Amino acid sequence: MRLRKKWWARPEMEASSLTITEVQKYKGKWKEEFKNQNDIYLELGCGRGKFLYTQALNNTNINYIGIDLKDEVLIYALKKLQEDEVTNARIMPMNIAQIEEVFDKDEISRIYINFCNPWPKRRQKKRRLTHTVFLNRYRKFLKLGSEIWFKTDDRELFEESQEYFKENNFEIRYLTYDLHSSDFTENVVTEYEEKFTSLGMKTMFLIAKML
Repeated sequence: MRLRKKWWARPEMEASSLTITEVQKYKGKWKEEFKNQNDIYLELGCGRGKFLYTQALNNTNINYIGIDLKDEVLIYALKKLQEDEVTNARIMPMNIAQIEEVFDKDEISRIYINFCNPWPKRRQKKRRLTHTVFLNRYRKFLKLGSEIWFKTDDRELFEESQEYFKENNFEIRYLTYDLHSSDFTENVVTEYEEKFTSLGMKTMFLIAKML
């Protein structure tokens, strides 16, 4: 569904210190931005921010950055953070394809990819956030031993992503085809996940460690 343009969103976002718009300026300086030495976790495609907000609120010893292309959803992520005065999270409106321009070597300790676009057509698959093209980009700024946590409801994407990770020297440390019936206890439910779980759809999940 096409999002209705919210012309007021960008000015409101830019008025907040929690929004980073000149993203390239922060490469290599994220510890300075957060004013501490805590690990930084990155959510790619944070949408309306329920996952980002919940993680940051519950883990104040970790810094979080949420990226999404659309101001129309990021504004809601910002409002959640502002409501509870969450200070250990930032949002960035940008195209994830430019991500290697934003982070320097060893700056990120974990990546979350929650229900990304499955891009099912053959010519589109390089756009997948789990594809080799993107995994190579992440390697440039992930710490050795860092993890990527990946959730999807698309079986083809899930199974092909397992191959992408293995081909790019990631070890799959946890895997389930039915997250909500598994023994995994650290799941934070996204807005999308909540909606489609109620309709009977299963969430697939894996953790891949960079070797």
